[in-house]
Amino acid sequence: MMLVILVLGFIFGAILQYAKLNRYDVISGLAILEDFSVAKAIAVAVGFGALLINIEISLGLAAYHVKPFLVGGVILGGLIFGAGMALLGYCPGTLAVSMGEGSLDAWVGMVGGLFGGWFFTVTLPGIKWILGPNLGKIALHTIATSSVVFILLMVVFAAILVGLSFWLHKKEQKSDLKWLYAGVGLAIINALVFLSFVANRPIGASTTYPYLADVVLGLKNNAYFEKIRQPGQWELIFLGGAFLAGLIISLIKKEFKLVLQHALWKRFKGDAPQMRIIWSFLGGFILIYGARMAGGCTSGHILSGGMQIAVSSLVFGAFALLGLLLTGRWFYAKKEHSV
Repeated sequence: MMLVILVLGFIFGAILQYAKLNRYDVISGLAILEDFSVAKAIAVAVGFGALLINIEISLGLAAYHVKPFLVGGVILGGLIFGAGMALLGYCPGTLAVSMGEGSLDAWVGMVGGLFGGWFFTVTLPGIKWILGPNLGKIALHTIATSSVVFILLMVVFAAILVGLSFWLHKKEQKSDLKWLYAGVGLAIINALVFLSFVANRPIGASTTYPYLADVVLGLKNNAYFEKIRQPGQWELIFLGGAFLAGLIISLIKKEFKLVLQHALWKRFKGDAPQMRIIWSFLGGFILIYGARMAGGCTSGHILSGGMQIAVSSLVFGAFALLGLLLTGRWFYAKKEHSV
C-alpha cells in the first residue's frame, strides 16, 4: 500500500510540474492577477472531477468524504491560508514538488509550515470556540431534492467551471494548453484516490505538517494527533512521491537548480536574500495554520472537496482566493525593481 501511495503522489507531482503549477512565479502571478494558470487548472479539475467522482459513487465504487462546514474555521482559515499562499508562493502540496526542483525558498517554507503545524496543535484547545459553529457535512447531494435535480445542478456546476477556465484563458490571450491537460489529470488522479479499492479517501497535503512536527517533537499524547495520525501518515508518503517527481523529472530534464529568489520576487522585492527567507518562513507558518483551522487546503478542500460540491470547500475556496488577492495587492504593491 505504501508503494501505491508513493506512486500516486509521484503522478500528482508530475502533473503539477508538467504545467508548472507548483512554481512560485505562477502562484504569486495569480495573487497579482498576471497568471491564471492555477485558477484555470483548478476550475477544470473541479468541474470534470465532479462528474467523475459522482459517476464512481453512483456505481458503488467510491464514497463521499465531505469535510464539515466549521463556519469560523473555514472562513478565517481560508483568509489566513490565502494570505500565506500569497506571501510564500506555494501551496502545501506544491511545496513538495518545488523542494524537489531545488527551490530553497520552498524548503524554508516547509520549515515554517512545520512550525505552523506544531503551533496549531498546541493552540487548538484555546481556539476551538473560534472555529464553530459546525453546520455538518453539507454538499449538493445532501440538499438536492431529487436525483434529477442533483444531476442537473451538477452538470450546470461543471459546465460553469469549465466555461470559466476557457474565459480566463481567452482573457490571457495565451496559446499554451498545459493547464487544461493538467486540470484533467488532477481530476483523474483524484478520482483514482477516491476509489474504494485504491485509497478510499480524498487527496490532501496540509495534515502532513502538524503530523510530522508532532512526531518529531513528541507531541503524540493529545486528541488532535490521534485524529490526524492516519491521514498524516498517508499524506506524508503522498507528498514524498510528489517530492520525488520534482527531483527526478527536473534532473532528467536538466532543470534542477538551487534558487532562493525567483523572477517575480526580484521584480517586486529586490535581491536581498534575507527578506525572501523571512517571508518564506512566515508564509509557510501562516499557510499551514490557516489550512488546519479550515481542516484542509488546496488539495483537500478546493480540489477534492470542490469535486464533491461540498459547501465547506466552496466557501473555503472563495475566502482563500479573497485572502490571496488582498494580500497580493498589498504585498506586491511596492515599486518594482529592475531584474
